[in-house]
Amino acid sequence: MTQPYLTFTRPILLPTSPILVPMSLILLDDIKVEYHPHSQISSTVHHFSEFTRSRMTEHTVPRNNTPWEPFRTRLDFEIAEIALEAAMTKDQTNRLLDLVHRSASGNDKFTLQNHDEVRSLWDLASQRYTRFQNDTVSVPFDSEVHEFEMHYRPLWDWGLDLLRDKYLAPHFVFDAQRLSKFDGERFVRFIDEPWTADAFWNAQSQLPSDAKPLAYILYADKSKLSSFGTQKGYPIIARIANLPVHIRNNNTALGGGCVVGWLPIIVENQEHAKKKNYVDFKNAVWHTSFYQLLASVAQHSNTGYWFECGDGIKRRLWPVILILSADYEEQCIMALIRGLKGKFPCPVCLVPQDEQSVLATHEFRTRHQSEDVLRTARLKPSEKEKEAHLKAFSLRNVENVFSRVRHVDVHRALSFDRLHTNEEGLWGDHLWKEVKFWISDLGRDAAVKLDKNFDGLPRWPDLTHFSSVIAVDFTDGTVLGDLSKMIVFAAQDIFTSSRCKLGHLLLRCIRHYIEFDIYASLEVHTEHTIAAGRLAVQKFSEIMAPETLKNWNFPKKHLVSHIFDDIISKGATRNYSTKPNKKMHGSLRKIYLQRTNFKNVASQILHYDEWLLTSTSMRTELDELDEYYKRNTCDPETHEALDLDDTGEPESTTIHAHLGSRQGNHSFSDIMLSHGTDRAFTNFRMKLNGFLNGFLPQHNIPLPDGKCIHLRAEDMITVFHFLRVNYESIVDWRLHRDLLRCNPKFYGLPRYDCVIVKTADKPFFARLVYMFSCLIGNTDFPLALIHPYDVGIASSRRRRDNDMGLWRVRAKPRISSEIISVQSIIRGAALANDPETDGDYFVIHTVDTDMFLRVKALQDQPST
Repeated sequence: MTQPYLTFTRPILLPTSPILVPMSLILLDDIKVEYHPHSQISSTVHHFSEFTRSRMTEHTVPRNNTPWEPFRTRLDFEIAEIALEAAMTKDQTNRLLDLVHRSASGNDKFTLQNHDEVRSLWDLASQRYTRFQNDTVSVPFDSEVHEFEMHYRPLWDWGLDLLRDKYLAPHFVFDAQRLSKFDGERFVRFIDEPWTADAFWNAQSQLPSDAKPLAYILYADKSKLSSFGTQKGYPIIARIANLPVHIRNNNTALGGGCVVGWLPIIVENQEHAKKKNYVDFKNAVWHTSFYQLLASVAQHSNTGYWFECGDGIKRRLWPVILILSADYEEQCIMALIRGLKGKFPCPVCLVPQDEQSVLATHEFRTRHQSEDVLRTARLKPSEKEKEAHLKAFSLRNVENVFSRVRHVDVHRALSFDRLHTNEEGLWGDHLWKEVKFWISDLGRDAAVKLDKNFDGLPRWPDLTHFSSVIAVDFTDGTVLGDLSKMIVFAAQDIFTSSRCKLGHLLLRCIRHYIEFDIYASLEVHTEHTIAAGRLAVQKFSEIMAPETLKNWNFPKKHLVSHIFDDIISKGATRNYSTKPNKKMHGSLRKIYLQRTNFKNVASQILHYDEWLLTSTSMRTELDELDEYYKRNTCDPETHEALDLDDTGEPESTTIHAHLGSRQGNHSFSDIMLSHGTDRAFTNFRMKLNGFLNGFLPQHNIPLPDGKCIHLRAEDMITVFHFLRVNYESIVDWRLHRDLLRCNPKFYGLPRYDCVIVKTADKPFFARLVYMFSCLIGNTDFPLALIHPYDVGIASSRRRRDNDMGLWRVRAKPRISSEIISVQSIIRGAALANDPETDGDYFVIHTVDTDMFLRVKALQDQPST
């Protein structure tokens, strides 16, 4: 019996029956894995240091020794690949091929002759995967039958393409699992991937004991293809929930998101627009068309399907639509509810239309309830009675396509969407607009100050830096999300309670919004983070309704009440985020602009998309083949060319901190000439002597010749401007990386990043001043001169800090600089200057989820 995807060393076997394991065998942070009973795999406990969620790298023979076929040579494929990626026209392709022929030399033969031959070879190569079909769907309306084209890859066949792939095979997980971590007293459950959450477990429980769920994630949304919005596309994108998130949410490789359908778009008829029957007709077209995609899945959802997967094991696979990822408008179509103005506007529960602003529990919608309502309504003798019965539940007179797939409840599959509900919705459409309103109310000086405060915030990787915000119209959800993470730090000295009471209350409201949004974004959830997240939602709801003048009675305010139910049911929110799918709209738009004649575009776009999928797969196999031959030509003993450790990871990931950007050797006398006016360098050499004479004995490193170190003015140290720190995130317990700068002129400006420093007592924040290595004997010690921000201020923390959830730190006098080993740096940090108090800073805890939880832990500690 295999245990896919989880790899451990020396597990402690637990019986499946509830027999107690001796506590003497259980260590702090040990991981317990409970498999679904149908798997017939015993539960196991693993020491944390031996726990990994990915398979070890196996040096296997490549899947294909000639991955460029049906192209005759590798050179043919690589030239055709370039032409495809660059979206070359027929004329450009022919000119490129002519040039290659004229310059061809060497061992690899080039045989392609013209653009038509390249097209035919891409079509031939594309047969390795399920191709698009085109069917006509017919839907009656207003005494006529209307026909529409539906383009789709049969969903079941597309799933089998992935299952037979030998590269993906080791990564599939077919059995539900419950994971927990020992906290010293008990095992605390944690959830991340879909198969660690409840819906996957419950789905497997409904199936025959020998069946394995094949869980689909489906997304659909209309998208503008042209700048002026005259041409639109309606892609359906699929992912497989049995694959890990780093593969599943990738859009550039096999196993990631794939366009599997293209829904018809109905041209709006102004004569019937917004009429109930016409809206029902448009919904009927959607569901009738969508069934073409789901027909094969619906068939196998009754019996399952035996299939030999890429690992050579035959499994009885059972299709399950586990997750539907969509914005609110699309969810209304999927659930066939009446939307914003309906009596019950939520697609998940029966919250009354006038109670959406109130955080409360309501009866959940179910598939069987919706089917019963529709069935009962259609038995009513009159249209008026039929409409009244449907309207009472905010349902439409249309059969739901998802009801045709066994074991699927559309209302449970619909999932919370952070992008549209939070980043672009609650924040972008509401809270941010409220901020701009109150800034405008305060006048021009407030607007100038807000822009200045934003521009003064430190830069941080993967976080947008804003030089101005008031006059900019932000539309990108990711950028809006970054804006929300910074607003409290930029506006806290503007929206003071004395100057703008309602603005201050708004900022408190935003503080709680940011907290629950970050909790919602955690990559791994425990019972504790879910409870904390629910509390943050509750505080947000409590403060926003009575304390602000805005009407919050709309669906996106209500939908936040379902966040943590979805996390328990389907795992971390990134499992059902629309963001990876929205990114794919850009590539489809590019195909439309560069590869179509702007007429009947669906077939042209999807044809080109087939080629791109094939090209990506062939490139993966080709890279795999190159790596195999490269590995076999390396020294079999030293493996110098690989620079890998035993787990297949680069050696650098095992080093906690590594200095880079070497600036050469400098004597102490030269350093003092350059930095003598900086008080941080006062007694620099003497501080270093003192540090080394204490540090070496503490770490059982003998002093040279047993004597104290006395560095002289002419002695040299090596200076560096860059520091890479690998640290274990307290969110997902994986290694993450911070790239830190200590550079007087980084892209023309000084950049001195901040860090968290570990001590025997408790960690503290500091700013990097100087980074260097010092050679003592035969050992180079990587060190840093830092400016500590650890003045005790617990008793002087301000009420505003508490209101805004801020963590204030205070700098020591610069002359109190210290020297540390870079190995004592826990990770990087971003600190925002407090404009009102010189030497005070706020820790920007919103830069990532790890920093958020670290600062939360500091805030939860009792004051000393």
